[in-house]
Amino acid sequence: MRLSQFHLHTEKETPAEAEIVSHKLMLKAGMIRKLAAGLYTWSPLGLRVLRKVENIVREEMTRAGAIETLMPTIQPRELWEETGRWQKFGGQLLKIEDRKEAGYCYAPTAEEVITDFARHELSSYKQLPVNFFQIQTKFRDEIRPRFGVMRAREFLMKDAYSFHLDEASLQAEYRNMYQAYSRIFTRLGLKFRAVFADTGAIGGSASHEFHVLADSGEDAIAFSDASDYAANVELAEAVSPGERPTATESMRRIDTPTQKTCEDVAALLDVALDRTVKSVAMMGEDAEGNPQFVLALVRGDHAVNEIKLSKLPGLADYRLANEHEIRDHLGATPGFLGPLDPAKPIRVIADRGVAAMADFVVGANQDGFHLAGVNWGRDLPEPETADIRNVVEHDPSPDGRGRLGIARGIEVGHVFALGDRYSKAMACTVLDAGGKPVNPLMGCYGIGVSRIVAAAIEQSHDEAGIRWPAAMAPWQAAICLINPKNNPEVAEAAEALYRDLNAAGIDTVLDDRGLRPGAMFADIELIGIPHRVVVSERGLAAATFEYRRRDAGEPETLDRETLLTRLHS
Repeated sequence: MRLSQFHLHTEKETPAEAEIVSHKLMLKAGMIRKLAAGLYTWSPLGLRVLRKVENIVREEMTRAGAIETLMPTIQPRELWEETGRWQKFGGQLLKIEDRKEAGYCYAPTAEEVITDFARHELSSYKQLPVNFFQIQTKFRDEIRPRFGVMRAREFLMKDAYSFHLDEASLQAEYRNMYQAYSRIFTRLGLKFRAVFADTGAIGGSASHEFHVLADSGEDAIAFSDASDYAANVELAEAVSPGERPTATESMRRIDTPTQKTCEDVAALLDVALDRTVKSVAMMGEDAEGNPQFVLALVRGDHAVNEIKLSKLPGLADYRLANEHEIRDHLGATPGFLGPLDPAKPIRVIADRGVAAMADFVVGANQDGFHLAGVNWGRDLPEPETADIRNVVEHDPSPDGRGRLGIARGIEVGHVFALGDRYSKAMACTVLDAGGKPVNPLMGCYGIGVSRIVAAAIEQSHDEAGIRWPAAMAPWQAAICLINPKNNPEVAEAAEALYRDLNAAGIDTVLDDRGLRPGAMFADIELIGIPHRVVVSERGLAAATFEYRRRDAGEPETLDRETLLTRLHS
């Protein structure tokens, strides 16, 4: 490709609308252009990168035995009603009607469509296992689309769905997809981690997320410093601290007229924050489905984990209690709440860390007061105990090896073991070896193809622009032709090198736009070409080329043979 014949439109100024690095650089490099909120046109430059990612994803999915298909982006309402997701999926589901007023949605995912396909195409266990995948545009109506293609409403996704006769087969394919994803992100040159994750709206029994590590990541990842353990913070287990110490203090009431937070109370009493207990009031349901007031307790230096709470009996649809409910059950206002002597019966759930505390400080259920020296078993009944907090730095790793660190990550892939949730809901069956109809088990495997492009930029960039991993770069090398005197020998040398590099399998672009060196080099650095080669009259006279790797500090002067060796390495 010659840049004189290519559409490359870079910007000198950072666009005001951009919020994060990838959004800024993709706009500045001219990779994308905004059409409407969360909707972007990919320029020829951006599309080259997108296709590089897409091709690697396709190659590795095919290598793993998956079969490519293509499903409609417009899906009928009836399918979504079969699974109950027409309402449950929420506002992200873009619902539309045709001229006959029939209901449809723009696909945010394709579990219903692939299950419908399977129930008409698969009839026998002999056709299983099978894994269908597609690379297709999806749409989710984000409340607040932002960060460019990182959280766009329309995006390119690879989604795959597998069907199995039994659990062993499903788990084998789950591992196969896990390994395929690891190969994909390794080939793309990304630093990533696979983490245990919540199954969320998709559902299922097992789930891993694949995160590109970047400081700007929206997700917090907990990982061991001594093993391969990694999990999303919302799922990472907070290990019990062990046996409770012996009580050494008597319970006493403390005057705290304006101190409502654990931090303020700890400062007033001159005690460590981890000696205080935070009370979170909420409404759940009892065993009969009746409303129940619940008080969740975590240490003052910890935070309640909403995902973990929602998995406890009676708390699947919990909400925070309002001030009237709090006053009615505890007789106090927020800031002075605790588990002792409630005005009405309540359910108390203590985090493992709180259950192991002695001589702790907690609200007195009286405005302006806290209690110190509180102990389980003596001052209040032993609590219901559960893991309900977020892990923090230096917590023990749940696998018993090492301590946890916390990193930021951008989710770019997700694998689920769905079980029979969709096949059962949609009456998808196959005959087993005994001729009995059974609902096949399913797996679901997604990769955000367009999001990977932004995540790679978040992970690798500098002040000059993007620093693409080699596999994702729009071109591997750029030949910059500097020929102010229009010397035909310089132009011929550049053309010859351009032909030779491409013939050698090095995807090369020739910058023959006639720009001044500064502007030319700035563009090449901005769009992230890994290797830059300068052909000039001076170099031609010395039989050398100026070479600079994108992540190197200074250029080098190389002869042709050394240059070719360097580009092939």
